[in-house]
Amino acid sequence: MCKRPLSFWMGPVAACMGSLLLTCLGFPGNCQQVNPQPFVIPALREWTGAQGTFMLKNNAAIVVDPAYSEQLMTAAITFRDDLQAVKGTAHCKVRIGKPAKGDLYLTLDPADTSLGKEGYLFSVKDIIDIKANTPTGVFWATRSLLQILEQDPLHQRIPAGMARDLPRFAVRGFVLDCGRKFFTMDFLRNYVKLMSYYKMNDFHVHLNDNGFKGFYNNNWDSTYSAFRLENATYPSLTAKDGHYTKKEFIDLQKLAQQYGVNIVPEIDAPAHALPFTKAVPQIGSDKYGKDHLDLDNALTYEVMDNIFKEYLQGPNPVFIGKEVHIGTDEYAKQEAEKFRAFTDHYIRLVESYGYKARLWGALTHAPGTTPVKSANVTMNLWYNGYADPKEMIRQGYDVISTPDGWLYIVPAAGYYYDYLYLDKLYHKWTPNVIGDQVFPIDHPQIKGGSFAVWNDHVGNGITEKDVHHRVFPAMQVLAQKMWDGTDTAVSYEVFAEKSKNIGEGPGLNMMGKLKGDGADSLVLHYNFNQKEFPQGVLSLKGNNSYLRTPVKGIGYGYTVSFFIKPDENNKDNAVLFSSPDAVVKLKQGTTGKLGFSREGYDYTFNYSAPAGKWTHIAITGDNKTTSLYVNGVLCDRLEQGKRLFPNNYKMAVVQTLFFPLQYIGDQHNAVKGSFDDIKVYNHVLQPESILKLSVRNMGHF
Repeated sequence: MCKRPLSFWMGPVAACMGSLLLTCLGFPGNCQQVNPQPFVIPALREWTGAQGTFMLKNNAAIVVDPAYSEQLMTAAITFRDDLQAVKGTAHCKVRIGKPAKGDLYLTLDPADTSLGKEGYLFSVKDIIDIKANTPTGVFWATRSLLQILEQDPLHQRIPAGMARDLPRFAVRGFVLDCGRKFFTMDFLRNYVKLMSYYKMNDFHVHLNDNGFKGFYNNNWDSTYSAFRLENATYPSLTAKDGHYTKKEFIDLQKLAQQYGVNIVPEIDAPAHALPFTKAVPQIGSDKYGKDHLDLDNALTYEVMDNIFKEYLQGPNPVFIGKEVHIGTDEYAKQEAEKFRAFTDHYIRLVESYGYKARLWGALTHAPGTTPVKSANVTMNLWYNGYADPKEMIRQGYDVISTPDGWLYIVPAAGYYYDYLYLDKLYHKWTPNVIGDQVFPIDHPQIKGGSFAVWNDHVGNGITEKDVHHRVFPAMQVLAQKMWDGTDTAVSYEVFAEKSKNIGEGPGLNMMGKLKGDGADSLVLHYNFNQKEFPQGVLSLKGNNSYLRTPVKGIGYGYTVSFFIKPDENNKDNAVLFSSPDAVVKLKQGTTGKLGFSREGYDYTFNYSAPAGKWTHIAITGDNKTTSLYVNGVLCDRLEQGKRLFPNNYKMAVVQTLFFPLQYIGDQHNAVKGSFDDIKVYNHVLQPESILKLSVRNMGHF
């Protein structure tokens, strides 16, 4: 046995004791354990825990380094507003100067190039010191701190320590098909904030598309199509059932820049082009269908040039970001050479206005000799049969991993995914996995990844709320996978449980989650006591008659219970509950039956409430069904149905209800009658519990 000298053993001991001494002296509460890494999404890449806790107090300030005040002031103000939303009260002030104890300090360190364009450092001691190369890095640090605060019951404690964080992938994206389903500008603006909260930085907005003609008696003239952006050159191109003005779209992009998100607008051609051929019928293909542009027609190029030009030209263009997506997907294979020429033309057209071009991968599907520019061009690789990843990379394209077999949500269509398989994605997918091909995780041409929602089945009843219900949990998982890309330190089960404590971002509640009091999870209750309501009930007189509640609505997984005594003379469409999202009606249209409407869809239960008589109604809803109970008994259940077309095409019909609660009654056509004992629960009650609610003696029977 080899004997070690005493000095050999004393070195590690001295080092250990020195480390322990530093740990004990660093913060109050000497010799306590150092703080474990706080849970945020995406996870911090590096964390060095210390002892103690930073308490965010009401007199704290967000202090901006005077040397970088111009670059960081927008981030500081946004951070202040978001802190106020998290806390629920007025909070930090913003100032320029040196921080004092209890402040949050924002600065830049351009010399630390190891952090890249989006990395950041923050140190939590008696101040919180945030440092990055760029304002974007500083902003991402504020998102991590907000998530930590959100999980603290007091919304004010941040564990002491140091974080160093930066993304592995430059593009962390989401694609939204607005062409086949209109999403309001409010929805898009909320999604900018949602994505930013999870450091997802690439919002690809698919502006035009069309439905499948099989759902429209195989008639192109009646097939649904839409182009969602205001167009002055061809006014009939602008969708009449929902579009964005140029100003709205510019403002959206400016908001996105404020939140570290790139808006990538897509004008999709030469397939998926029915909106253009309806506006200018001469450019539609007689051979391949009116959703294809005629690439032999010179007018086709003139029209499409004019459309792109309207948004790209001039000192104040409509598209203000750096990249524009030109589509180029799923055109007729027989016309490969013409398709390649079209693709090359629009890459160069976009570049001539100073933008970078993006496109869908299709060049394996369209082989040929006509050259298509690849240098400084980014391709979404979605299906390897259309664009072989190895070959596209060999040709020189930068790529975004968008594999359909992993990342495509097509709501209620019966193919691809209604909801993504999050466990599988968490453990097995990273942006270097493209279909069945796997590349080195740090491959320089793989810029990142993007997942997508495609609304193929126009008119299937899917709402913004339904889409969001599918996207939000996927956003949490894929934010993690696109930021780091490696297996994370916690299991999916732990991640899924902890992620429930992080929401959509300050001020957002698109999921409609409401916290309840007590074991029964009652979130809202009106018993209309006689002190406030002399009759002991809420009486509505129709028209502009309502009670405004403190909440807008409740999302899937709810029970709404109430007693109703309608008057004899209620009009059609008399409203029981309402919000901008939906209305619940005593009489749906001319049916005389109870029902609801949302986003242009009308649904009817097989039940008519009797006039002049008290009845107990309970409505339960989740992401698949909406059920009606009358006097404790299930009366009707609206589930996903099927619509059958003459050519045997089938379409699922979604009949969900994000329950409106902003008004009991309505500002325009309220029900005439009386309500009592309105209760809202944040879960679906069992039938026996609903029966108990219905038999309680309220003194009205």
